[in-house]
Amino acid sequence: MSVQEEMIQEEMQEEDVLSTEKGKFMTFKNCGEYYGIELKYVVEIVGIQKITAIPEVEDYIKGLINLRGKIIPVIDVRVRFKQEPFEYNDRTCIVIINVNDVVVGLIVETIAEVVEITDDNIVPPPTLNPKNVKNQYIYGLGKVGDSVKMLLDPNKLIKDEELSFLEDVVNQAESNEEETAEESEE
Repeated sequence: MSVQEEMIQEEMQEEDVLSTEKGKFMTFKNCGEYYGIELKYVVEIVGIQKITAIPEVEDYIKGLINLRGKIIPVIDVRVRFKQEPFEYNDRTCIVIINVNDVVVGLIVETIAEVVEITDDNIVPPPTLNPKNVKNQYIYGLGKVGDSVKMLLDPNKLIKDEELSFLEDVVNQAESNEEETAEESEE
């Protein structure tokens, strides 16, 4: 098989993965409501772990975690939605997502399930109050049986300037970690 044929085969496999993820949402429960995020953004789900706080950031940015040597910023979804904070427990999870090549963890109360929602079962959210903070992160309402899932737009969960700042913090943390490792080798 030629290199070009191998590349084509790899592209087809990637397209197969994307097509199998199309219309699938990982759902989670927060503050009594169910939310969904497209599976294509989800990298993995991990349990809650030690979070290193970052000074002088928005209150919903809880800090950084070290996941198998990779530094990942985490945000608390409830606090981001201006809901009451909650005490983390054994059901609390961190959903690791990739948004525009930036990896971020979302702290959620509990994972629900993966559901399939076709485009014809997704309607725009109501615009009853233009200042409703919750609606700015929700691009649609997904009808699943007798229930409704609020579908999140991950691109809006973190503002561009915050993404840039978090990237800088992660790069600095990784740089410091490398320097420390080099010093200990000497």
